[in-house]
Amino acid sequence: MKTRSFFSPSLILLFSLWALISPSHSFNCSLLKLAAGKKQYSNCTELPTLNLTLHFTFNATNSSLSIAFSAPLSNPNGWIAWGINPTTTRMVGSQALIAFKNKGSLVVKTYNLSSYSSIVEGKLSFDVWDLEAETDHDGKMVIYGSLKVRASVEKVNQVWQVGSGVINDHPMKHGFAKGNLDSLGELKLMDKVSLSASSHAPTPQVANNDEGDGWRVREINVALWILALLSVM
Repeated sequence: MKTRSFFSPSLILLFSLWALISPSHSFNCSLLKLAAGKKQYSNCTELPTLNLTLHFTFNATNSSLSIAFSAPLSNPNGWIAWGINPTTTRMVGSQALIAFKNKGSLVVKTYNLSSYSSIVEGKLSFDVWDLEAETDHDGKMVIYGSLKVRASVEKVNQVWQVGSGVINDHPMKHGFAKGNLDSLGELKLMDKVSLSASSHAPTPQVANNDEGDGWRVREINVALWILALLSVM
């Protein structure tokens, strides 16, 4: 007698659908909380080294990027930094925002990282505004700010770093452990255009290093495709 398999194609597809939309597959931005009263951001991501986080919103209409970069301090008198390298994927050549304590108050200054041994304060190659820093409820330091990126850009080369000391308002060299040396990567600002399941019209989707809202958009698209297959079985 022929035995019928318990796992029919429909059940397999239903299980796949459940797995795709399960909360465990979605990155929860609410876990990366910012201080009360600050504005909300469309995306968030845990950076792959040094236990740092980035919240961001990209406005494609005016090519502006608003960020909230959060980092634990390795030393109470240390510094944190986040920046963009407009030309390469390396640390050298980056245009950075660095926050630290200056006479008891937190400040954010702009630096051109022309070499590993030279951290020079100066104007960046792109516009920045609304810069401020604070300590959040977990004792982490946070940099807030907005910056201009190139028109029609879909991703940028980001860098991040922490340092243990500041002398005479000048950030000292950071450590050279693997986590420090690997503190760079791409930040996806926008996904490529995809077709809407209902209208078949192209709609831009915001991405988040393949996490957060970008993940959820892709999960919904795949879920709709699976439901369409189930309807014809």
